[in-house]
Amino acid sequence: MNALTTNQQTIPTMTDEAVDAVRRVEGIIATCPQLPVLTRHILHGGMYSRTVTIPKGAVFTGTLIEVPTILIVNGHATIFIGEESITVEGYHCFAAAVGRKQAFILHEDTTFTMIFATNAETVEEAEEQFTDEAHILASRLPDSQNIITITGE
Repeated sequence: MNALTTNQQTIPTMTDEAVDAVRRVEGIIATCPQLPVLTRHILHGGMYSRTVTIPKGAVFTGTLIEVPTILIVNGHATIFIGEESITVEGYHCFAAAVGRKQAFILHEDTTFTMIFATNAETVEEAEEQFTDEAHILASRLPDSQNIITITGE
């Protein structure tokens, strides 16, 4: 595990083997009780953002990301980024590549915001655009909580 340096500003595409490792973790997590997650969505000016805050002690995985994004992390987390894990503390903004599926361990409550360019007009369209795994997103679970802002700009 490497401590994050100020030079680390990108999250790379992950190998198939690394993605498979996250899928195995995801399978284990799926057998555990799931935390309710509030997702804040914004569609504005040709951009989509989604923000979640995950509590300290949680372990979670993301979906396989199909578009380049900006990922903002604010808190304290260990993030599996492929061949290695990085630990971040505080506020970090990453250029995040296509073809990644991260696993996260939260050491403190941590907020994640993902942003990407889109022509979507609904949250569902945006979710389908960034991943082929939209059906497993926390925002789609039966007990999900979503706050949606669509400006039309």
